[in-house]
Amino acid sequence: MPRPDRAQYRRQAWPRPLLDRNPQGDPRRLGAELEFIGVTPQDAAEEVRRLFGGELDPISDYEIAVRDTRHGDYNVELDMTYLKERGRKRDAEGGSLEDVAEEVAEGVIALVAKQLVPVEIVTPPIPMNDLWELEDLVRAVRKLGGKGTTHSPQYAFGLHFNPELPALDGETLRRYLQAFLCLYPWLLRRSDVDLSRRITPYIDPFPRSYLKLVLQPDYVPDRATLIDDYLEHNATRNRALDMLPVFKHVDEERVLAVVDDRRVKSRPTLHYRLPNCQLDEPEWQLVHPWRDLLQLDALAAQPKVLAEACAYCYERADSLREWLFGNWAETAYDWVLPELL
Repeated sequence: MPRPDRAQYRRQAWPRPLLDRNPQGDPRRLGAELEFIGVTPQDAAEEVRRLFGGELDPISDYEIAVRDTRHGDYNVELDMTYLKERGRKRDAEGGSLEDVAEEVAEGVIALVAKQLVPVEIVTPPIPMNDLWELEDLVRAVRKLGGKGTTHSPQYAFGLHFNPELPALDGETLRRYLQAFLCLYPWLLRRSDVDLSRRITPYIDPFPRSYLKLVLQPDYVPDRATLIDDYLEHNATRNRALDMLPVFKHVDEERVLAVVDDRRVKSRPTLHYRLPNCQLDEPEWQLVHPWRDLLQLDALAAQPKVLAEACAYCYERADSLREWLFGNWAETAYDWVLPELL
C-alpha cells in the first residue's frame, strides 16, 4: 500500500482562491512579511537558507538577503530605517564612519532597538499553492525563541500579506475594496487584533465617510476616479488594507501627486496588514489568517453576494452604535464560504 504523501496533506490544508490566475494567466503569487523579536537577523536568515536553499548576502549589520532560494530572494532585517541606512552607509565606506558621536548614538539606538524593534522576514512572491511551505519557517523561528505580538504589551508586531490580484481593472479593484469594507468587522474579530496594534496608527480603519461613498449601490467609478476618491480620504499607508502599492503600480503619477512616501512600493498586490504575528504560540499557524484573507478574495469574486453585503453595510456605515454594538460582524457570516472557516 503506498505511503501517504505528508506534503500533499499539508498542501491541501491551504485552500486556493476562487480566481487563481493573474492577468498574464500564470498562478497568482503572494509575498508575506513576518515581524517578531528574540532572534537575530543573522540566525533568521540562516534558517531561511537551511529550509529553502540559496546563499546569504549580508548587506549590513541589520540586513541580510538570502539570494536564489527556491522561492526567490528573501530579505531579513531589523525593521528600523535609521539603523538600516546607517549600516548601508558604513558598508559603503569600508566599515567605519567618521563621526564618533554618531557611532556611539547608533550603538545605543541599536541596543534599545533589539529589545523593541522587530526583525522582519520579507518573502519573495511565492505561488499560492506553495505557501504551505512557510509553516516550516514559522516553526523554525519559534524553535529559535522568536516572540510574536502577544508576548508583550509593547510588541505591536504584524503579519502582512501581499496577494497578487487576478486583474487590475477598475471594477476588480473596486470589488476588493468593497469586500474588505464589508468584512472588516468580521476580519477584526477573527484576527483578534492585539490592543498594542489597535492603538498604533498602522492599521487605522477607513473613515466612515469613505465607507458611505464606496458602499453606495451606484458607486461604479472608472479606475482613475476610484484612485482619486481613495487618495482624497486615505492619503496614508496606515490602513489595514493599504491600496497605495497597487494604485501606484497602475497609475504612479496620480499617486505621487498626493503621496510622496518612498516606503510605498509599486506592485500588483493588495497590502493586507491586519493580522497579529503570533509565531511563538504553538497553536498559531499561517494558514489561519490565510483562510480569512481568502474570504475577502471570495467575496470580491461573487458580484451578487457582494452587492447584498454592500447594501447592508451602506445603511449602517455612519452609525457609531452599529460599529460598537451592532451585528455587522455576525451578519458577515452570511457572506463567507463555510468551507474556508
